[in-house]
Amino acid sequence: MPYIGKSPVGGGFHKLDNLTASATDTYALTLGGAAYYPETANQLLCSLNGVIQAPQDSFTVSGSNLIFDSALTSNDSIDFVVALGDVLGVQGVTDGAVTTAKIANAAVTDAKIDTMAASKLTGALPALDGSALTGVGSNIIEQLFLNGNGDSVTVSSGTYSLANITAKQALTTTYADITGSSISYTPPAGATQVVYEFNYRLYGVNPSIITHFKMYIDSDEVTQARKQIGGGGSYDGEHINHRWAIAIGGSADTASGRVASWTSAKTIKLMGRNYSATYAGNVHEMVYWDGASLAQVVVPTMQITAYK
Repeated sequence: MPYIGKSPVGGGFHKLDNLTASATDTYALTLGGAAYYPETANQLLCSLNGVIQAPQDSFTVSGSNLIFDSALTSNDSIDFVVALGDVLGVQGVTDGAVTTAKIANAAVTDAKIDTMAASKLTGALPALDGSALTGVGSNIIEQLFLNGNGDSVTVSSGTYSLANITAKQALTTTYADITGSSISYTPPAGATQVVYEFNYRLYGVNPSIITHFKMYIDSDEVTQARKQIGGGGSYDGEHINHRWAIAIGGSADTASGRVASWTSAKTIKLMGRNYSATYAGNVHEMVYWDGASLAQVVVPTMQITAYK
């Protein structure tokens, strides 16, 4: 249908920034100081030394560069370059019509980006000089900390809790499970090491104390993890931290606790006893406090850390 009056113009028509001739055949096209990317040489009207040049014959384009068929000199004059309309410049763009090829390089600025899905944010973060950051990661894939008060914690591998410790545990000359030290744990897939830490208080019933503690994984004692604790002079010892790293993979080794694989729950625990009845100790008890003798229960804590 014909228009009444002048028909609307579709597309952009631009006189590009001035170019200065030199001993080269290639010139960067800009519009308002920004790179300009013509779709084809046929889109450009170029005057050299007062003569309009034939596109494709006298010059071509590559990206945002205008390339003459031979090198110019400083005596030449590039009079003007006019872009005769943007290719497919229309009043409206059909949904889905703008493809990657239609967007000029470096044309999308930060201001035009709203949000981005986390799945797109992959790869190494750059350092200040543009290189990839190194040495900033962690090989910890799971960590949990428990107080011996019955509270529980949920991590990727499951929900765990310690017993609610409300009383001291008097050791005897026979090995017994240390209350609160047991956990049935399954590490996340990909773990190569699990570190078990159990922190507990020990009090000397007699003037001198000698106690023994050993660690088990299921029914096997980790003999290298044995711990002997002794003291004298009204021993009201510090917190004892029983810490051991369990390696995963390779040949199993009971002495060190290494396991060939760990895909289902294994029970880790401590057992303890007195050296003799005259060197006795109590677990989870502290007596001397605030300038007085005031026996009280000290709740143990446990931390499990799985490494990849």
